Amino acid sequence: MTEKKPLAAEDRKKIFLIKDLLEEKKAEEIVILDLRGLSSVTDTMIVASGNSDRHVQSVSEFLSQEMKKHDYISLGSDGLQSGRWALLDYGDVVVHVFYDEIRRHYDLEGVWRDAPVIYDQRQAVGVSGIEG
Repeated sequence: MTEKKPLAAEDRKKIFLIKDLLEEKKAEEIVILDLRGLSSVTDTMIVASGNSDRHVQSVSEFLSQEMKKHDYISLGSDGLQSGRWALLDYGDVVVHVFYDEIRRHYDLEGVWRDAPVIYDQRQAVGVSGIEG
């Protein structure tokens, strides 16, 4: 297996801005996966949980608004009003915010278990040596 190139500084900046914004709104169990070479859709997937429908909505809306302030405009979004699951697509970074039971059902971390982990809040350490 070939060694992956480190994330570019601009990519790292965006990824860890999203992580920090999610943490600011108390999103839980944030996991960042490196999908470069594994997915044709995105390079990075960020998965986080909210502890209620309202929390999922609040986190997702806050993230969308704050990212605009940093000149990152979502290419698309889905589920922002439902509160069960929301997706924000920033092209090379896709963010999923789930209500916990929905997250367990879809198990994206299991689907992408071969992806290198950039950050896992559950373990409170960055794994790939590319922390922000």
